[in-house]
Amino acid sequence: MTQVAVLGTGIMGAAMARNLLRNGHGVAVWNRTAARAEPLAADGATVAASPAEAVRDADVVITMLNDGETALAAMTDAAPGLRAGQVWAQAGTVGVADVPRLASFAADHGLTFVDSPVQGTKQPAEQGKLVILAAGPQDARKALDPVFGAVGSRTVWLDEDGASGAGTRLKLAAVSYAISLTSVVAESVALAKGLGLDPSLLGEVLTGGPLDSPYLQIKMKAMLEGDFEPSFAVRNAEKNTRLIHDSAEAAGIRVDVNDAVGERFRRVIEQGHGDEDMAATYRASFAD
Repeated sequence: MTQVAVLGTGIMGAAMARNLLRNGHGVAVWNRTAARAEPLAADGATVAASPAEAVRDADVVITMLNDGETALAAMTDAAPGLRAGQVWAQAGTVGVADVPRLASFAADHGLTFVDSPVQGTKQPAEQGKLVILAAGPQDARKALDPVFGAVGSRTVWLDEDGASGAGTRLKLAAVSYAISLTSVVAESVALAKGLGLDPSLLGEVLTGGPLDSPYLQIKMKAMLEGDFEPSFAVRNAEKNTRLIHDSAEAAGIRVDVNDAVGERFRRVIEQGHGDEDMAATYRASFAD
């Protein structure tokens, strides 16, 4: 059994904590909004009042937080409970420029830092089928293998230097595909409707053909039914478009589709739908 602290119990963090508990690990959880962590007590988690309390007995600390600044702030608050030798798995989506700062904090506190964002949304998180994109030293892998095995279907180890940000860089490339594809589907469904057709006809054309995919079916169904229960919220997706833009710009790469997708997401947020699933980018095709 590994003792794990999970800092951040939103959609993803809560699902990860539950899978860790189901696999026999000890889990302490903390969330800035305590009400989002408290339901995990019924699953067997220890709900901590502070990050420092959550990490005190942990072998592994997982941060599943919104951005690099939030992750660094939580770990700074956790500092009184940290001890040398703990493994810190940074699992949220942060900017490439954030990773060296997080790794530096880890080094200053004697932690082994692993850059390990996860690929997947609500359903694979709940099923323990995330893909972990990890960069970190070999000596951290023994501690992390049972932890990552509880929350994911596989782990892609990229290199042995967590500070390199290899996990974060691959995550941004992968999430760019997902959020751009969502908007492509949204525009096609909206165009069919705008041209006076039953938009479900689009599904008849694409299903079973070379352009079909499970992802297309999930997102198109959500748009056709107007069911935007969040799996990956518009606000998070919009944040990712900014991270992708900044990282691409630093690398001298143009990401025109990503930038256009970001504008769609910002339009949906202005319409008041920022907490809905990113499939709600469908709404951006209409005046209101």
